[in-house]
Amino acid sequence: MSTEANVWEERWLAGDTPWDHGKAAPPLTEYLEREPMEGRILVPGCGAGHEVRALAEQGAKVLGMDISPTALDKARAHSAANGEAYELENFLNLPTLHHGRFDCLVEHTCFCAIDPADRERYVKAAHQALKPHGKFLGIFFISKPDEDEDGPPYMSNLCELSRLFDPYFHTVEAWRPNKVFAEREDCLEQVRLMVRR
Repeated sequence: MSTEANVWEERWLAGDTPWDHGKAAPPLTEYLEREPMEGRILVPGCGAGHEVRALAEQGAKVLGMDISPTALDKARAHSAANGEAYELENFLNLPTLHHGRFDCLVEHTCFCAIDPADRERYVKAAHQALKPHGKFLGIFFISKPDEDEDGPPYMSNLCELSRLFDPYFHTVEAWRPNKVFAEREDCLEQVRLMVRR
């Protein structure tokens, strides 16, 4: 197990998981109310699988991927929805068998958890995972001008997102969600719907 995987595994073992709210992210459920997602979907850094289940309950075939065995044990402990599966894997080193396999990718708290130096690897892995013209739905944490950048979570800014994603994805729509977790009401979150180039 890599050093990075050890860090996240230790946090899951210790119950030090303040990002886990026991349910899917409100911006995702808000989006699904108006636009159900279908086909084969990948959720990198899925943790306890709340987003995976929300998507699978709508009939999609969803693969949750994480580097923490304990997180995946927690995900599998829930009653599984049809089409829900999990895999212990480092998304940044996406196995060839997953290249071009997915219709959609849903991002929530994976991008902000990795070292910013690895963000280009993340974007390339997302591009590799998706079929041509596949959809990327991302929920991103946006830095305020005076915000401390120490993480995780590592915040993003709009210029960085455009610099990283624009060569690989076309942004169809970007918006601030109406629904967020209570303690994130003062945070800036942006949802982006992008299509693989």
